[in-house]
Amino acid sequence: MGQDVVRAAVVQRPPVLLDRDETIKIVVDAVSEGASAGAGLVVFPETFVPGYPVWIWGLRPQSDYDTTSELHAQLLANSVDLTGDDLRPVQEAAASHGVVVVCGVHEREGSFSRATIYNTLVTIGRDGKVLNRHRKLVPTNPERMIWGQGDASGLRAVDTSFGRLGGLICWENYMPLARYSLYADGVQIYVASTWDEGEGWLATLRHIASEGRCWVIGSGSALNSDDVPPALPARDALFPDRDTWLNSGDSVIIDPHGKVVAGPLHREYGILYADIDPAVSASAHRTLDVAGHYGRPDVFNLTVDRSPRPPITFIAPE
Repeated sequence: MGQDVVRAAVVQRPPVLLDRDETIKIVVDAVSEGASAGAGLVVFPETFVPGYPVWIWGLRPQSDYDTTSELHAQLLANSVDLTGDDLRPVQEAAASHGVVVVCGVHEREGSFSRATIYNTLVTIGRDGKVLNRHRKLVPTNPERMIWGQGDASGLRAVDTSFGRLGGLICWENYMPLARYSLYADGVQIYVASTWDEGEGWLATLRHIASEGRCWVIGSGSALNSDDVPPALPARDALFPDRDTWLNSGDSVIIDPHGKVVAGPLHREYGILYADIDPAVSASAHRTLDVAGHYGRPDVFNLTVDRSPRPPITFIAPE
C-alpha cells in the first residue's frame, strides 16, 4: 500500500511560560495556520506546554530552594494530565483539520497527589486520538531536579498515512541504542524535539538522517528574554538583560540523505514547511539499512523492554 507525501510544519514560537491554557491556545492556532498552508503534520518543541524550564540552568538547588520550589509548584499546576481533558483542545484541532500533531508537554500522572513530572512527547492522530506517548528516558544534568525517568513503552514508531513516525527528545538523540530502537521499528519520519541548538546539534541531526535513512524534523525551542512573563519568580535576577536570545531555536528539516531542505530557523519565530515523501526514505535504505542488511544480527542483538513501568505498591507488614 502506498504512502502519502505530507507537508510538515515545524512551529518555532514562544509558549506562555508556566501557563498551560494560554500555551494550548497557541498550539491550536498554529495547528489551524499550518493546516491552512497545506500541512498534514504539525510539530512543536520539547515541553512546549507550558514551556521549557529555562530557570534550571541559573538557579542553585540549595540557596535558591524557595524560588525553585515556587516555580516547581506552578509547573506542576500547569502540567498535562493525559488521563483527563487537558489536551482536548489540541485533539479537537487535530481532528477538525485532519492533521497529525506532535507536541512536547510536561506530563503529570493523575491527581496532584502524584507530584512527579515527565518530559513527554505526545503524538495525536488525524482522528484526535493519542497515537503515542514517549517519556524522556534520561533527563539531562539539572533537568533531573524537574522530571522523572521515562520507560520504553513509547520508544517506537507509529503508522500514519504518510509513513512510520517516531521521535526522541533532546539528548536522547545522542543515545545510539535509543536511535537504533526507532530505526529497527521502521521509522521513516523522525522527530527530534529539543532545547538544544547550534552547529553541533544540527550536525547530529544530519548524521541521524544519513544513518537512519529517514526524514528528520528538528523542532527547536526559540525563546527570547522578553518573552519570559514578568510574574515569573526571580525573573529579573535570572534574565537581567532584555531582548536576549535564551535559545536560538534552529528548527530544521533534513532529508534521508542528510541534506537540509528547510531551515535552520535561527533567532526568529515562525513556521518552517517542507514536503516529505516517505518513498525517499524507503529507497535510501537500498544502500544503507542499519537495522536490516547492514545490521549483522548474527553479531549484534538489541532487546528493548517496552512494558510500561509498573506503579510502586506498598505491602503492609504483618
